[in-house]
Amino acid sequence: MFFNLVILVAFFLVDFAPVSCEVDGFIYNGFQSRNISLDGIAEFTSNGLLLLTNSKTQDQGHAFYPNPIHFKNSPNGTAFSFSTTFVFAIRSDYGNLSGHGLVFVIAPKRGLEGAFPSHHLGLFNSANNGNSSNHVVGVELDTIISKEFNDINDNHVGIDINGLDSVAVQPAGYFDDTGLFHNLTLISGQQLQVWVEYDGNTEQINVTLAPLYVTKPVRPLLVLKYDLSPILDQTMYVGFSSSTGSVPTHHYILGWSFKTNGKAQELSQLPNLPRLGRKELPRFLTTGLPIISLVSIVIAISVVVYYIRRKKKFEELLDDWELDYRPQRFRYKDLYTATKGFREKELLGVGGFGKVYKGVMPISKLVIAVKKISQESQQGMKEFVAEIVSIGRIQHRNLVPLLGYCRRKGELLLVYEYMPNGSLDKYLFDQPRFTLDWNQRFRVIRGVASGLFFLHKECDHAIVHRDIKASNVLLDGELNGRLGDFGLARLYGHGTDPQSTRVVGTLGYLAPEHTRTGRATPSSDVFSFGAFLLEVACGRRPIEPRQDSDDLILVDWVFSCWNRGNILQAVDPNIGIDFVQGQVELVLKLGLLCSHSEPSFRPTMRQILLFLDGVVALPELSALGISSAGLTFDHHGGFDDFVKSYPSSLGNAHSRCLSVTDSLLSEGR
Repeated sequence: MFFNLVILVAFFLVDFAPVSCEVDGFIYNGFQSRNISLDGIAEFTSNGLLLLTNSKTQDQGHAFYPNPIHFKNSPNGTAFSFSTTFVFAIRSDYGNLSGHGLVFVIAPKRGLEGAFPSHHLGLFNSANNGNSSNHVVGVELDTIISKEFNDINDNHVGIDINGLDSVAVQPAGYFDDTGLFHNLTLISGQQLQVWVEYDGNTEQINVTLAPLYVTKPVRPLLVLKYDLSPILDQTMYVGFSSSTGSVPTHHYILGWSFKTNGKAQELSQLPNLPRLGRKELPRFLTTGLPIISLVSIVIAISVVVYYIRRKKKFEELLDDWELDYRPQRFRYKDLYTATKGFREKELLGVGGFGKVYKGVMPISKLVIAVKKISQESQQGMKEFVAEIVSIGRIQHRNLVPLLGYCRRKGELLLVYEYMPNGSLDKYLFDQPRFTLDWNQRFRVIRGVASGLFFLHKECDHAIVHRDIKASNVLLDGELNGRLGDFGLARLYGHGTDPQSTRVVGTLGYLAPEHTRTGRATPSSDVFSFGAFLLEVACGRRPIEPRQDSDDLILVDWVFSCWNRGNILQAVDPNIGIDFVQGQVELVLKLGLLCSHSEPSFRPTMRQILLFLDGVVALPELSALGISSAGLTFDHHGGFDDFVKSYPSSLGNAHSRCLSVTDSLLSEGR
């Protein structure tokens, strides 16, 4: 009797214990035992799936094996060989609109404190990304292209060492036995298997990807010679990290096996993914209508007429240029439903372009903002296309994401991620009910500067925004500044001269040379950014009408305060007294410098970021020769000439980064 009881207990442990008894090795054929450490929005499904992320947007989930794994015999020893394999599936809640990906992670801790969602994949943040102190190794399965991390496309596999700039990366796919490459789509919803193997003797990492039930390919997708001994600590934690952005996405792990100094066990009997497919039609539509009934014929005709009229109501247009952007196109019917028929109650704002409505997509529950543009003029169509082409395929944390668009008859619609805190101008002007403190304003300034630098220098084509102002900067749920409204944007190749066009923009933000020549350049954007700096710091618009018809010109007023030796007199009193005086002075002086009438005296966005981050000290305005006639500088040289001689006076605090600074500043435009 006792022997039978022992046998029964042994079988129970074999069936339900998720972890094998071997040291530093385990296997999960499904996650019924739930013996894994979770945080964020990660959870287990009832049938044993590990769900890293669900339909929540801008969030993250982590799942780690609960016990540390030995990767070395001693802190300074050589890293062990290891092997892992797992099966995953990624399903976007919105079809071809992809969310973000997932990462297999080896990290010093189970928790990834301070990590950001979206393109940071819940792994790093903007401050620690790339730091050698991270001691993190990852294999990313990324479904969004992030230019700041030098991603090659929106469907790739990469090996990450301490940061998201992958040291090895390839498009997702696999090689068959003949050497032929087959593409795989990570967000297809299919079950895909990954093998990650590190050989401690040869110091080589192999990463292989294939559809489930396809034999492991002989040729790996990624091969990297890299010694992980300096990266890995003696004990580490292994797990997964994933995140969502604007589009809700489900990231599933079906099974997982890991082993040090050996081969990971093969996975088997994995749980099933939730079924996909349309709901069955009601029975009365599938069985047919009675043949002899005249009433049924009348009903059928009525239904046909109704659907013809309904189809015509929601009929959409499609031109040749849209073929490249078809995955981003929304159905008018869905947008009509999301905004409750573009009801006035859902109205967020009105501008010269038309109206903006808040909406909730009927199936995915994605919260969106729909800009409805009137197509009464040809120029309206040009601005519509410009916005799609300029920002439709770029992603940056300080740009409002354009999710897609729609065209129907005379209506043009652009679909954005919804920004819950609205536009920046309502926190600055007209006696706002809620104001931003200085730290919040400076973070917005720094964010918009980062977004502009990305547009000018890091995109495939240089993008000139042409309408930078507080009303075109939106605030997300954490009051981060995001530049939006690209209806006036212009694209041109890096190193080419932009062509003349009509003068567009907003009075008070237009650079003098732009009004003369009609030529929009990154430097004219810098002029507009200077006006933006002053309005954020001063809480005033660039031009304020007065009853005596003597309008207040903000840049002249700030200049007069500086000329009198009291530039802080121009600061918005709503900021209060809790601010760093030097930082406020920096922003005000930088606003004057960007507002220079001569383009050659203005800094570039790269230089502006160096000033804002304190890497390079802002030159004294008096050294540039300001005259008393407004912002008319003496023409004795350009800004770049001054900067080239300036670093020598930065002091010992910056001596170690002068070589980098010199190279950055001398790059020019």
